[in-house]
Amino acid sequence: MQYIQEVKEKQVYLLECMSTISGGSTEKINKFKQQMMIEFEMSDLSLLSYYLGIEVEQQKSRISLRQSAYAKKILSQFKMADCNATKHPMEPKTQLHKDLEGTPVDATEYKRIIGCLRYLLHTRPDLSYSVGMASRYMERPTIMHHRVVKQILRYLKGTIYFGLVYIKGPQEIGIFGYSDSDLAGDLDGRKSTSGMTLYFNESLVSWNSQKQKTVTLSSCEAEFMEATTAACHALWLRSLASELRSVKPKPVTLFVDNKSAIALMKNPIVVEFVNTGEQRADALTKALPGVKLAAMRQLLGVRDL
Repeated sequence: MQYIQEVKEKQVYLLECMSTISGGSTEKINKFKQQMMIEFEMSDLSLLSYYLGIEVEQQKSRISLRQSAYAKKILSQFKMADCNATKHPMEPKTQLHKDLEGTPVDATEYKRIIGCLRYLLHTRPDLSYSVGMASRYMERPTIMHHRVVKQILRYLKGTIYFGLVYIKGPQEIGIFGYSDSDLAGDLDGRKSTSGMTLYFNESLVSWNSQKQKTVTLSSCEAEFMEATTAACHALWLRSLASELRSVKPKPVTLFVDNKSAIALMKNPIVVEFVNTGEQRADALTKALPGVKLAAMRQLLGVRDL
């Protein structure tokens, strides 16, 4: 019993520490840092500017994140530094499959490119769909798959300095999200691709693009399954924000572009219909034309920094 009590006390202390360092009181943050310096051998390196390949620029009212140096390194490493840029990472209506009769390419090299591109997704949600699609064929990549990867690198060439911007908002956190899904976009297994974006006060904090685990029989079912996943993640974010800020956020709003799926939903999230043209998760479920991709990129919060 004593051990359990000690564990609980440590958990409470850790939550208090997290609340302090993520709070808005500069005085409390400085006091906490002084206490840590007394307890541990450490130095104050001031504002974060670079972390594991992510460049951080902090200003009074906003924080921007990008991976431009890492993007240049990728292009140089795979001999694409002087390539011609393109406006979109994947040609619209591109349909990939296993291509069993296609000419194989070097699988090791293909996996290296995919691994590097996946790390870029920390600040580039606009690459999530195309990189996710290319990742499905690492076992036996062919010329068709390699061509798609080179298209992604050419798009990266023209958007090296793009990244995410987080604007300082009100004290009360408003959480909302978008969920979307195609239907049977995977030609081999007939599974759907899901897309999800979640925001804190108009700042994108979480996103995901992935193949669903089961085969769905209708667009309603596919949309409902992704909305359920998005709802669970949104409620977890709401709980986390409540613990960090000691303030209970407003109810989560989830935007879905399928009215049949909305009719099925009964949970503590407000679900509203959104037109497909305003569906911010659309870019995470399919390859979009250049103009629409630019509009969706703007809605996602990806900026040229």
